[in-house]
Amino acid sequence: MSLLNASGFWTWGIALFLTLIFLGWYRNWRGPLKPAEIERYLARLQEDGGGERNDISAVRKFLEEDDGREFVMLNLVKTVREAPDPRTGVPTSGAVLLNRYTSVFMRALLARGGHPAMAARKVGGYIDAWHTHPDPGWNIIGFMRYRSRRDMMELVIDPRFLPAHDFKFAAMAETFSFPTQPVIRTYLSPAVWVPLILALAAALGQIAVLLSAA
Repeated sequence: MSLLNASGFWTWGIALFLTLIFLGWYRNWRGPLKPAEIERYLARLQEDGGGERNDISAVRKFLEEDDGREFVMLNLVKTVREAPDPRTGVPTSGAVLLNRYTSVFMRALLARGGHPAMAARKVGGYIDAWHTHPDPGWNIIGFMRYRSRRDMMELVIDPRFLPAHDFKFAAMAETFSFPTQPVIRTYLSPAVWVPLILALAAALGQIAVLLSAA
């Protein structure tokens, strides 16, 4: 034991332990959705009124084609200039209302292994477009990474999250979203860079232990 402490190899044990915890949270280990799960989620979605603003047939098809992998949801948003706060009725800017929604959404997303992949502010009109509707004035574009389609549905039907939708509906004049699967990435996924950072920390920790023992 004293040799293990003196050599500093215990730092790698800690790094491995933390990596396993992280990957256990970040990866989907439950596989694709099962038919019974799909029916349960769709029934809950319709019970909660989700069918009024969602294309249930598109949701069903997306769930039935589940491959168990992560996906990234593309969101285009046009916020209102001002609207009554759903709770107080006080006129509030669309950006503030949207922040009140996203503060709840982000916590729920992170709890299920998701996170923002990218968020951007639109700085110009359509540069290259044909056979499409005129730009309605999108001002926010976001890519949200979901651990799985199951996690997306768990988030959608979570009763603790439902009240936050009032702020979403008040803040957004127009929006649409659709799921995507990354094909080309020029950045490392957290599934890669987090273990690399932990490995670097373990190596530096071991060096520090060896130097202190010298």
